[in-house]
Amino acid sequence: MKAIIPVAGIGSRLRPHTFSQPKVLLNVAGKPIIDHIMDKLIESGIDEAIIIVGYLGDKIEQHLKSRYSIKMTFVVQSKQLGLAHAVHLCKPYCVDDEPLFIILGDTIFDVDLAPVLKSDVSTLGVKEVEDPRRFGVAITEGERITKLVEKPEQPVSNLALVGLYYLQNAGALFSSIEHIIEHNITTKSEFQLTDALQHLIDLGEVFSTFPVQGWYDCGKPETLLETNEVLLKKNNQTKSLPGCIINPPVFIAESASVSNAIIGPNTTIAEHVVVKDAIIMNSIIGQKSHVSDIMLDRSIIGNHAIVTAMGHELNIGDYSEIRMK
Repeated sequence: MKAIIPVAGIGSRLRPHTFSQPKVLLNVAGKPIIDHIMDKLIESGIDEAIIIVGYLGDKIEQHLKSRYSIKMTFVVQSKQLGLAHAVHLCKPYCVDDEPLFIILGDTIFDVDLAPVLKSDVSTLGVKEVEDPRRFGVAITEGERITKLVEKPEQPVSNLALVGLYYLQNAGALFSSIEHIIEHNITTKSEFQLTDALQHLIDLGEVFSTFPVQGWYDCGKPETLLETNEVLLKKNNQTKSLPGCIINPPVFIAESASVSNAIIGPNTTIAEHVVVKDAIIMNSIIGQKSHVSDIMLDRSIIGNHAIVTAMGHELNIGDYSEIRMK
């Protein structure tokens, strides 16, 4: 089965990191966001992926081709006209009467997809949220979706769409997207997938929902750190290091060099990082960075950065160098 993965966004809320790095290549709990997604899809039986790229897309393509052997097609979205527009670019690579799975590329999820991919009807992943105004939401009667609303100003349902979509018929989806584009049906000036799916419901297609409890947002620094913490607790790989105190859960890459340090809890140390005379907790340190003589808490350090100081909170991008004395 094919999966469509849109990853063309700029990731402006994660600047400065996304000035030089696509959001989906940021490290969370020991590997890039996109790797968490790809590993789950392959484990669930997906054997082909169509990846929609844009900003810094060449880096995403290079990374995925170096890591995965399944069939991959890369489609460029040159203009950010909405998720429905992005998905429609994949039409030449899909077969009309075959099912299709769509997953947004900025969210890590933990759900058993096996029954979802065998569903007799189209089905959308949902999760109950306190503030549904930031999401597309589903209104249901029993197990059937009666209406979808994109980012409602007045709450009409607390079932948020989490970015997992199983469609029974790819051709029907693309026809509905063409309908909203031809009739210029937009929400917040973009062609939304939610509006295309609503058109399918209006035509009589049956949609159900499936619950997604493990839904981890990576869109902002604070949620990236929260997701890092959750995933580390679920997949703790804590190890002992001579001369160091390790407070689990942590991830420390085999190629990292850590000496005279206190690491953790909830800390990721990526490949080829050097840490010396430091205390680091609740943080993510990007690959090939050097951190010394410092205490860090709730910090994100990009790749190839050099940080040496005492007692500060940092959020710096790749290739930065900060010295505080």
